[in-house]
Amino acid sequence: MSDTINITLKVWRQKGADDKGHFETIPVKDVETHMSFLEMLDTVNEQLALEGKDIIAFDNDCREGICGMCGCLVNGIAHGPLKAMTLCQLHMRKFSDGDTIAVEPWRAKAFKVVKDLVVDRSPLDKIIQAGGYISANTGGAPDANSLPIPMEVAEKAMDAAACIGCGACVAACPNASAMLFTSAKVSQLALLPQGRPEAAKRAINMIRTHDACGFGNCTNERECEAVCPKEIKITNIARLNREFIKASIGSDVM
Repeated sequence: MSDTINITLKVWRQKGADDKGHFETIPVKDVETHMSFLEMLDTVNEQLALEGKDIIAFDNDCREGICGMCGCLVNGIAHGPLKAMTLCQLHMRKFSDGDTIAVEPWRAKAFKVVKDLVVDRSPLDKIIQAGGYISANTGGAPDANSLPIPMEVAEKAMDAAACIGCGACVAACPNASAMLFTSAKVSQLALLPQGRPEAAKRAINMIRTHDACGFGNCTNERECEAVCPKEIKITNIARLNREFIKASIGSDVM
């Protein structure tokens, strides 16, 4: 296998939320196959800058698959063709010489395009602010054994807490729903005793905020589960629905 390939990028260019936007075709030669996808974009931007052209705006931070900022659609797939992987972990050796690669931002009513591949994902933050926390008195750390938690429950809570809030689930969902994200944030607390006192208020407030932000409803398409880089399961959505129903019936929060 050659250490370099030639590709053609079709990159979405958009100046802002009110701009119509368009695809720009950029030939890219001698791409080193050991590069990550973001490193490839870096080299493209260096060349565009040398040519006096506007560079491609894209989000990134840790480049270790932790922060969730790098997400965009690669050939129509959130984070690209490989499972359980963020875009920064996708390497150019997964593509072939002569490939045409289309790159575009998350497509969702709730995610307004800031520029090019960058979208405003602050609606996810609003969902967290609505209930993704517990109220506890500050002070010294409590004894670890004061609230015994079965290993199976702890594992489920940790699996849900692995969600990095990248927004891939929203981009993949035909309804642009953020239910997988919301359910993961509800589940990680609902499964643990520390999260039970505010469970009813949390479920109702987070779902209300989810809907108010313009996200769609879940219709069990499972695209969200298929593209999630942390493999969050849709069983969390079932748990969210149970929490919401219980809160609606047995609470005065409504």
